[in-house]
Amino acid sequence: MSKNRLEAFSDAVIAIALTIMVLELKIAGGATPDALRAVLPAFLSYVLSFVFLGIYWNNHHHMLHATRIVTGGVLWANLHLLFWLSLVPAVTAWMGENHFASLTLATYGIVLLCCAISYTILQNTIIRAQEPGSVLARAVGSDTKGKVSVACYVAAIALAYPARPLSGALYVFVALMWLVPDRRIERRLAPHAE
Repeated sequence: MSKNRLEAFSDAVIAIALTIMVLELKIAGGATPDALRAVLPAFLSYVLSFVFLGIYWNNHHHMLHATRIVTGGVLWANLHLLFWLSLVPAVTAWMGENHFASLTLATYGIVLLCCAISYTILQNTIIRAQEPGSVLARAVGSDTKGKVSVACYVAAIALAYPARPLSGALYVFVALMWLVPDRRIERRLAPHAE
């Protein structure tokens, strides 16, 4: 199977998730600082989730660029990732509308944790489907950033009740850590460029 259909479908799902998130934003109920303050939590949660979805879209693109073989297992692993990514708009809206209440912060973290785990599953499924020593396998290596992300999500979920600001800060930290696209794959692909 060609990876083009997989990439196009994934792009569409992520684009729809981004569109749903922006449609969930409410317009301020007036032209005063107080009116803007009332919608600020929803806007901040939107920005954070927009960044996360952008990170997944970007890294997914790089990963598929290094993919040579798409199997049925890869298709299902990709759908698994898209399922969790499709939940991001719902938890984003819930968190923003409830001004980062503890339960919403924890639920947001659970969805992000599941996104990270499902991305890792997809990555490993693709690596297993490729030839031994593939570009992707060499680029991923020990995946330290991925492991740090998962640890931060677990910590943020645990801190959502006792330390909400720290929980939120951990989500921002992970986003900042991944903001620069994953260069490992780009560096490995450069010598093989067509």
